[in-house]
Amino acid sequence: MAQNSVAKDLFLHYLPYSEEDEKLGMLCTTAGFARVPPGAAYPPQKKDHPAIFRPVAVGRVLPEFQIVYITAGEGVFTSGDVSYSVTPGSVLLILPGIKHSYHPLLETGWHEYWVGFKGAYFSGLIKEGRFSPDQVFFQIGLHDSIISLFNLIFDEIKAQRPLYQIKACAAILSLIAEVLTRDRRKEQLNSYQKTVEKAKYLMESNVFSEIDLSSIAEQLGISTSRLNEIFKTYTSMTPYQYYIQIKIYKAESLLEQQELSVKEVAHKIGFEDQYYFSRLFKNKTGVSPSEWKNFMTKI
Repeated sequence: MAQNSVAKDLFLHYLPYSEEDEKLGMLCTTAGFARVPPGAAYPPQKKDHPAIFRPVAVGRVLPEFQIVYITAGEGVFTSGDVSYSVTPGSVLLILPGIKHSYHPLLETGWHEYWVGFKGAYFSGLIKEGRFSPDQVFFQIGLHDSIISLFNLIFDEIKAQRPLYQIKACAAILSLIAEVLTRDRRKEQLNSYQKTVEKAKYLMESNVFSEIDLSSIAEQLGISTSRLNEIFKTYTSMTPYQYYIQIKIYKAESLLEQQELSVKEVAHKIGFEDQYYFSRLFKNKTGVSPSEWKNFMTKI
């Protein structure tokens, strides 16, 4: 018999499965959500969970996988000997045979979604390196697509129409793909950010030099075309456009100094051609360098 409980702030269901279901190589075993208010006991309605699942807050070992998605509140997750601070957008991956615990902070509570699954296919994900005990915590942020997949699983479980296990497991596979790809894209974004920030630093450090993007790319260990691609993806402007902009900002500051002529300022920030510099300056500021200088020296 399936064990289940449905309330306004809680849905939980533990599923029976047949030999035919097991032949699929993948099974959905449990799913649910809970809105745990601050100060509440955890897990809520503890008696409605099978005994093996109850000690989640103090430590347990499961014979199955689970994915837990936190959408509000804060808490703590421990897997093996490593602890993680849980915030909205956190995903916890529970692996079979590994001791773990998790619970919300008393002062915040939390909202959680979870699904349990097992089978040869999912076990194969560990052998393939898709799942690893070293990567069981993901901070992917809040996404409607993740919630939609959980709701699809809940709908299949509630209705239990013929072959609902196949539909539920298909949604679990999509959920796994969403979590892993969003985590990978987040890492790529962080990598982009580091590259862009270092490129900006190098440009700022060489604001008085001629523009040499190939040298900057070389210091970053990437090609000039790759630098252009990453920089534009992250900032919506090319490295050259950014470099010109910071040179113009520096020129504005230098032109305020009465002792420096427009030609001297142009040369100082790496422009041999004073007239090219003047055209760029007016294009960016709306006034010529001499007009800017005259205006600023009168203030």
